[in-house]
Amino acid sequence: MATLKGSPSNDVQRGRGGQAGPPAAAQAAAAIDLTGYWVSVVTEDWRYRMVIPAKGDHPSVPLNAEGARVAATWDPDKDTAAGEQCKAYGAAGVMRMPGRLHIAWNDPNTLRIDTEAGMQTRLLHFGGSLSGEPTWQGYSAAEWEPAGGRGGRGARGPYSQSGGRGPALGGGDLKVVTTRMRPGYLQPNGVPYSQDTVLTEYFNRSIEPNGDSWLILTSIVQDPQNLNGRFFRSTHFKKLPDGAAWKPTPCRTS
Repeated sequence: MATLKGSPSNDVQRGRGGQAGPPAAAQAAAAIDLTGYWVSVVTEDWRYRMVIPAKGDHPSVPLNAEGARVAATWDPDKDTAAGEQCKAYGAAGVMRMPGRLHIAWNDPNTLRIDTEAGMQTRLLHFGGSLSGEPTWQGYSAAEWEPAGGRGGRGARGPYSQSGGRGPALGGGDLKVVTTRMRPGYLQPNGVPYSQDTVLTEYFNRSIEPNGDSWLILTSIVQDPQNLNGRFFRSTHFKKLPDGAAWKPTPCRTS
């Protein structure tokens, strides 16, 4: 049967002259709303996140021989003297820092994350291309994944803090792949990642029966120089009503 003029397959999907219309901006096409203020809730790895652990204390990180060697040379005083006190606040480490995040749209195709810890800014780019020298936050390429895009996780929502599945907000998640990072630390006690590191992150939201809203961040670190394999971490943030408690602090090494 021929498609009638004026049907969705004709008018909605096509622009004038039979041409496909331009894609919606990332902000308008958002699968979930990540904007607002969030505070990290430390329910695991307390001794590695709330305090700076001792040199060599990194049992959960799959370091290879080179990574272990580099970690054993950690000297926070030398980092400070060299102006590299932010090595633990790069993209592959900063989201594990205790404190708050502020997420907002920088423009319709760039999502901005400001961190309280270390006063860092991450820009998540929808579209665009790589450019410039490596930086602490590198270049982050972002894309929305629809519900069911990762084994159906978005359709039911991620695991909630109470142990069950909370309903997903909007259904779907945000995938971010970050490269072109300066060498930094996975943990603030000198556990290294190199400039060849690829950081893949999935941002998702869930809501508890009592109305609490959560952001769940799953990260995967791949570093051929310092790691034996992929390093997985899951980090949780709770939504705050406003930015009243926002107190940015500079990078520190002790």
